[in-house]
Amino acid sequence: MVTLQQTTPLDPSYLESLGFVWHTDSDESSYISDRLVCITEAEAEAYYEATNSLYEMYIEAAEYVIENNLFHEIGIPFNLVELIKESWEHDVHWHLYGRFDLAGGIDGKPIKLLEFNADTPTALFETAIIQWAMLKQNNLEEESQFNTLYESLVENFKRLVVLEEDTESFEEQYEGWKFLFTSIKDNPEEEQTVRLLQHIATEAGFETEFAYIDEIEFSNEEGIFYHDEPYELWFKLIPWEDIALEESDLAMILTHIIQNQKAIIFNPAYTLLFQSKGLLKILWDLYPNHPLLLESSFAPLRGQKQVKKPIFGREGESVSILDENTQPIQSNGGEYDNHKMVYQAYTQLPQDSEGLSYQAGVFYAYEACGLGFRKGSKILDNMSKFVGHLVK
Repeated sequence: MVTLQQTTPLDPSYLESLGFVWHTDSDESSYISDRLVCITEAEAEAYYEATNSLYEMYIEAAEYVIENNLFHEIGIPFNLVELIKESWEHDVHWHLYGRFDLAGGIDGKPIKLLEFNADTPTALFETAIIQWAMLKQNNLEEESQFNTLYESLVENFKRLVVLEEDTESFEEQYEGWKFLFTSIKDNPEEEQTVRLLQHIATEAGFETEFAYIDEIEFSNEEGIFYHDEPYELWFKLIPWEDIALEESDLAMILTHIIQNQKAIIFNPAYTLLFQSKGLLKILWDLYPNHPLLLESSFAPLRGQKQVKKPIFGREGESVSILDENTQPIQSNGGEYDNHKMVYQAYTQLPQDSEGLSYQAGVFYAYEACGLGFRKGSKILDNMSKFVGHLVK
C-alpha cells in the first residue's frame, strides 16, 4: 500500500501567481493532489540509480538502431533519419532533459521501466516548482525531496556550451549566443513550461527570447530567425514526430539548417529514438531479462498479461491491457489506434487504499534529478493527478 501524507491544498490564486494556470481538470477537480507520497531515502536512491542505468542502456540501444539501420522498425519517419544521424554524431547536440516513467520503487515493488519521454516531457513545472511550493506552504522541510530538477537544468544549460560535466568555464566560453524558446499558441500548459525553461536558461547566463512557432522564419542556408534576428539555439516543445508527419517541409529545412551548422535544436532529433516505444523491444533484445525491464515485443506476448500501446502516443490514448489470451481487459480509445504497436509485459502499479495506481516519473538532465508521481486508474490518462512526494 502506498504511504501518503495529507497536506493543505495550494490555493488556485497562489498557483496562478506562480504561472501555473492548468490547476483544475475539466471535471472541476484539482489536478494537483493534496497528498504526498512518502518514500524512504533508500527508495529515492534506488530511483536515482535505476534512472541513470536506464539512460546508459538507451544510449546503447539508440547506437544499435543507427548502426543496423532499424529506423523503420521502431517507427521513425524516413524524413528525420538524416537529421537524427547528424545530431547523433556531434556532441553539440546535447540532450537537455527527459522523463522516465517507472512502475514500482515503493511499497516493496521492484522498479520497472515503462517508457522514456525524452523529447517533449510534461510535468516539468509540477516537479520543479509546485512540489517545492507544496512543502513550503505546509511548513514541511523543503529539502526532503529527491528533487534538484531546477538546479540541474541550470547546470545542463551551461553544458550546452562547455560540453562537459564541469561548468566552471561557461562564462569564458559563452559567446553571446541567442537562445529562442518556442511553443504553439493557445496552450497555456505548454507555453508556461517553455517560459519556465526560458527563465532557467536566462539564469544560466544565456540571452533569451520567446516566440510562437508561427512567428518564426526558417531558412536552409541562413538558419532560424525571429524579427529578422538570427538565433543559434532553438528550443521547441513540439514533438519531432509531429514535425515529420504534419510539417514535412519544415523537417527538410531543419535538416539543412543542422547540416549547414546554422543552429542547434533542443531537444535534439535523436531523442525521437528514445521517445519511440519501439526502443523498448530493442532494449529487451539487447538486455534480455534485465531487472529494470519488462519483456517487450512487436507481436503479442504468449501466455501472459500485457499492455498494448502505440509506439508514439500520449496521455494513455489507444492503450489496452490484455489478458493471457490477448483479449482486452481494459482499453482507452484515442487517435493512435492505427499506429504501430508494442506489447509490454504487464506489471501492477503500486496502489493506495482507494485502489488508485501510482506511477513514478523521474526527470533526467545529465543525471537523474527529480521525482514526481501521477495517480489514476490502471491506464493513466489526461485526467490523472500529479502527486508530490516527501522523503522521510
